[in-house]
Amino acid sequence: MGTRERRERSDASDRDLVQLFHGALAVSGLEERQIALAAVGGFGRGELSPGSDLDLLFIHNGVGEKNLSAFIKAMLNPLWNVGRQIDYSVRTRSETRAVSRGDIKVILGLLDIRHLQGNEDLTNAVATDAQKQWRKRIRSYLPMVRESIEQRTRTFGELAFLLEPDLKEARGGLRDITTIRSLAKSEFVPILLDRLAASEALFANVRDELHGVTGRNRDQLLLTEQDAVAAVMDFADADALMLEISKAARAVDYVMQMVWYQIDERVHRISLRRAKHVTIAKGLELYRNEISVTPDYDISNDPGIGLRAAAFAAQRGVRISLDSIVRIADGFVDLPTPWPDQSREDLVALIGAGEAMIDVFEALDQERLISQWIPEWDHVRFLPQRNVLHHHTVDRHMLETAVRAATLTREVHRPDLLLVGALFHDIGKGYAGEDHSEYGAELIFPLAKRLGFSEDDANTLAMMVIHHLLLPSVATRRDIDDPQTIEYVRGIVKSAELLELLHALSIADGEATGRTAWSDWKAGLVASLVERTLAAMQGVTPPPQPELTEPQLAKVLQGVLSLEITDRGDVLDIEIVAPDRPGLLSAITAVFTVSRMDVRSAKTRSMEHVAVMNWVVNVDINVPIPSHEGLLELIERALIGTEDLQVRIDDRISSYYRRPGILVPPPVVSAITQMVTDSTIIEVRMHDRPALLYTVATAMSKFGVDIRGAIVSTLGAEAFDTLYVTDLQGAPLSAQHALELAEALQIILTSQD
Repeated sequence: MGTRERRERSDASDRDLVQLFHGALAVSGLEERQIALAAVGGFGRGELSPGSDLDLLFIHNGVGEKNLSAFIKAMLNPLWNVGRQIDYSVRTRSETRAVSRGDIKVILGLLDIRHLQGNEDLTNAVATDAQKQWRKRIRSYLPMVRESIEQRTRTFGELAFLLEPDLKEARGGLRDITTIRSLAKSEFVPILLDRLAASEALFANVRDELHGVTGRNRDQLLLTEQDAVAAVMDFADADALMLEISKAARAVDYVMQMVWYQIDERVHRISLRRAKHVTIAKGLELYRNEISVTPDYDISNDPGIGLRAAAFAAQRGVRISLDSIVRIADGFVDLPTPWPDQSREDLVALIGAGEAMIDVFEALDQERLISQWIPEWDHVRFLPQRNVLHHHTVDRHMLETAVRAATLTREVHRPDLLLVGALFHDIGKGYAGEDHSEYGAELIFPLAKRLGFSEDDANTLAMMVIHHLLLPSVATRRDIDDPQTIEYVRGIVKSAELLELLHALSIADGEATGRTAWSDWKAGLVASLVERTLAAMQGVTPPPQPELTEPQLAKVLQGVLSLEITDRGDVLDIEIVAPDRPGLLSAITAVFTVSRMDVRSAKTRSMEHVAVMNWVVNVDINVPIPSHEGLLELIERALIGTEDLQVRIDDRISSYYRRPGILVPPPVVSAITQMVTDSTIIEVRMHDRPALLYTVATAMSKFGVDIRGAIVSTLGAEAFDTLYVTDLQGAPLSAQHALELAEALQIILTSQD
């Protein structure tokens, strides 16, 4: 079937309706000059599928109700008697004009009006009214159009990612194509309609065959019908059909995004005239709630620009401008192997943004940037899953798993590995004859090394992928009360760290699959299995305090303040040796905060009344790199109390909270007292922000504790800080004191988050 068949079907209906029209005139006593019959909507466009409704509009010039009722019955009863589905309205010209002002469905249908029979002047007048009204009132219609699209998306989902999509109503389907064509008729913004032609033809042909195969007027393509439709259309199999449908839907959705981008630009051009260009990172600016590459920036010398833009956009809950995405794609430069640390962290920050990640990721994917960064992704793009448990294509399922993993980052010690493992856990699907878990592990190991992860981290990711189904499978198929079951899991999962990652991944994967695959009952069984296995492993061991090098020990013996800065391009390495004293850590972090330096990682250790600190920091793009002398002087002034930094710190924190951002899980603070003898461990897990370590250190000093050592990690956009603390006499905290400190610190951080 195709366009010709749909036109022939429409023409046949036209002939039937014209014949009925003349008969109805004779029965009702009306004259042809008093009424017109018009087709609207899909019928108006001459696009009738086998099961399509006939969308009709009867336009009259104020005839009597009795005659009008007789005419309508004489027209429609014969059609109803043979089972035709009719959607009709009866109005005067003025009534049509009034209703169409506030009903988006009516005005959109009128834009495709086509005269069938009767007083053609009436039809032409209504058509002219609709066109004029659509153009003149387009600004008032746009919110209605957007809400209708969003409502359909909430109800029917996104066609490109569904395994049983509604070809008409789902986002990216036929209804969206009609909407885009209607927006083009407003001439409000230019629209490249030729990009829709192939998708529209495919959807229309599939819908025709679906109606033919099922004998029903239904637009949802169920799994049970896909093989038959694929065979009629000469596709190799249902997977090949669904792959093409997914590609076509993404093309439509991409055009829709470009249309709304242009609309928003025009609508907000006046209201945002005073909007400022705010530089937020190297080569990037925030303008009109979009991340853009600055106009004069040379992207050819910066292969990390795309991931950096994606991370900033997702973490702020905004988008990258389409112009910038196209510019990055056109000037694409390969990242070095392995990736720089900052690019890997940008990828993790992108994944960790939760729901806000989806639109950013999809925009990049449409310009094939994801596949250029990660060639393994190309195989799973649009890949359908012939599995009734799944609702999405493979690539969208992995994105949804990552979204849910972002809510679980407080549950694990390595949120970066959880997020990356979630995004790629099904990367091995779609290879004939291969177990997707085993082959996925083979793929993820070299991929992880290429991304810049260490050998150990790559092994952990490979274990996550190969065993991502282990816990649900064991929990539901074996007796978790049997010690042999616990030993079986322990024999595979060698560490508590891996166990907690697999647990979080199981939850994220299950929730992304749906309630059919993940219930409260299954979640409870998996949690119980993990608890028992973790007990057998004796928990997670905190990292040991850093060891000092020989040069550092020599500086300790000197016992004086010294500072060494090493510029490594994207970051600064700063080593500080200083006489130890209560409040030292908060003073140093205060200096970093007012100098607009964000701590990426740190290791500190106190020994012989001297503290040795190794910091890795990012410097704000809007400030110069501090000089050795300037930073040293500021630290000295802070340590002797001659520099009041609190006001400047408060200003920076306040500025941060005024920025748009995403919803993140609340902070988690834990106290560990049983695993070390010379100190108590406080673990802080939360979303990173300016002055975080300063806030933690200052709060602790107020509670009468001293920080003897720290290991600070920023993994993507997540901070994981391990602090070794004692009381002011140098003794570990009591269990009660440690618990109170953790609870108080969590309250402080939550109130500021």
